[in-house]
Amino acid sequence: MRQILKEMNRISAGAVATSRTQVSLAHNLVGDRMNEIYIVDTTLRDGQLSLWALGMRTGAMLAIAEQMDHCGFESLEFFGFAGYIKFVREHKENPWDWMGIGAKKFRRTRLRYHGGLATGFEKIPRSVRLLMIERVVAHGITLTRSSDPWNDYEASAVEIEGLKKLGMNVVVNIIYSVSPRHTDEYYAQKAREAAAIKPYRICFKDVAGLLTPECTRALFPLIKKNIGDITLEFHAHCNNGMAPFNYLEAIKLGANTLHTAIPPLANGSSQPSIYNVASNAQALGYTPLVDLAAIKPVEKHFTFIAKREGHPIGAPREYDEAQYLHQVPGGMISNLRYQLRTMGMEEKLPAVLEEAGRVRAEFGYPIMVTPLAQFVGSQAAINVITGERYKEVTDQTIQYALGLWGKEAPTVMDTDVKDKILARPRAKEWAGWTPPDLSLKEVRQKFGPGVSDEELVLRVIAGEAAVKAMLAAGAPREYLSVTQPLVRLIGELSKRRDCNQVVIQKSGLTLRLEKRKC
Repeated sequence: MRQILKEMNRISAGAVATSRTQVSLAHNLVGDRMNEIYIVDTTLRDGQLSLWALGMRTGAMLAIAEQMDHCGFESLEFFGFAGYIKFVREHKENPWDWMGIGAKKFRRTRLRYHGGLATGFEKIPRSVRLLMIERVVAHGITLTRSSDPWNDYEASAVEIEGLKKLGMNVVVNIIYSVSPRHTDEYYAQKAREAAAIKPYRICFKDVAGLLTPECTRALFPLIKKNIGDITLEFHAHCNNGMAPFNYLEAIKLGANTLHTAIPPLANGSSQPSIYNVASNAQALGYTPLVDLAAIKPVEKHFTFIAKREGHPIGAPREYDEAQYLHQVPGGMISNLRYQLRTMGMEEKLPAVLEEAGRVRAEFGYPIMVTPLAQFVGSQAAINVITGERYKEVTDQTIQYALGLWGKEAPTVMDTDVKDKILARPRAKEWAGWTPPDLSLKEVRQKFGPGVSDEELVLRVIAGEAAVKAMLAAGAPREYLSVTQPLVRLIGELSKRRDCNQVVIQKSGLTLRLEKRKC
């Protein structure tokens, strides 16, 4: 009897425990969803832009695209405006091939474009920009992330309306910067302005890696409070080594959509590594919705490409206080160093960076993003090289002072500097200038009949000569993926000149490669 009672008590206790578990599981379903972290992958766009200067070719991306589609990313950055010129002029590859063929390899992951109707340095006719986005959408890419370099949401509203009409959802950036003007109150106001134009989502973007954990704790809840129910994404660069820490702070404060990259295209001046972010999120009790096992072959593929083609491997960076003085983006510093080296003046780089801090202050503390960062950096270099500040100025500096690159610029510039810039005869030539707003018909007349919409866009953006050279170069080179190791091994061994015979043996299989004179 005692044994029977003991068994009944055990069964009863088990039933109660099971009941409690079921209630607990049901109770936690909502909590589990709140603990889920969605990942936007930046490897193919911002990752390689930041670390490889968009040096990856179409074939290298196509070879691993299907595998990337199985990684569980909520969304994936696929292409951006800067790619048109890079692909055409340097790779001599048609970017529309990547968008057409590449997009079809992604069946599970929503792809993202990056840019809008006012991206880049050149004043391209709006009719051509509209056609460009129309063709992007035609390839099934219906989501983009767009910025105004001044966080001007009156200008962004016009852009969003145009993009929506073409079938594009728009994630609008709120760009972080450090200056006397960029206060907590500034960001609270900008968050309200961004929400008011009703974008698909809002993204808090730390393009220069300037955020600290302390500032993240202050700003992230402030922005969330002022945007209401709109989903808030977080996009940060690792320039100063703190982005992974800031992501953790943001997760604790309710962030559930983070931008990461896959090594070797993570860290450095790119986004945090998906491995690091996922591991730390799990340690905090959150669930990153990615398949880390599926990401491993992608990492191996890009590591192979990096070693084979001489691209750098992204690595964590140390903290650099000087970054806050000039705020020049890492990729731009590399470009300045290269340009100074070609003139035999590489030793002047520290002076140029120091001068960039002064120029930025005199320009009214613009956010150091494209194209404003390039205007500041170029003028700083000229000031140092000539030995006299503002003795010579670029056309872009004049245009900036006239308000052609944002109506806010003339109102925040140092008055004496602005007057010095606009006192020269060249400024009078630019005064009253408006960018030509040609119709598509007028643009087509320039290039003649028989030019497709996609080729027309490339001819306007990259130049007619560059497009002709691209077409003459033929189809892009094919690459093998890490899922074809034997084929890759044979291909690599066949290129070696230090041996005439190679024998491969495994599990009863013998393969002999031999070079013979014909």
